[in-house]
Amino acid sequence: MELHIIYTDTDMLLTKARFGSWREIQDQYADYKTSLGPWESDAVIDYLAFDYPDLVPSAATQVAALLASESPTCVLTFQ
Repeated sequence: MELHIIYTDTDMLLTKARFGSWREIQDQYADYKTSLGPWESDAVIDYLAFDYPDLVPSAATQVAALLASESPTCVLTFQ
């Protein structure tokens, strides 16, 4: 499953929602700054684990929780 990482003014989000372009993401989030993806879940985990080692729970745990969830989007949590 492909995921997007979305940066807003206040949060860093992870979503499994499908978007055709970054413009669609920007239209959905008023405080949108930028986004990455779509990436496969393994690539998202690698990126997050390397660039954000202070994620708690770990990047792998947060991605797995989103994939198992009914919700299309989650806010990434940090220590």
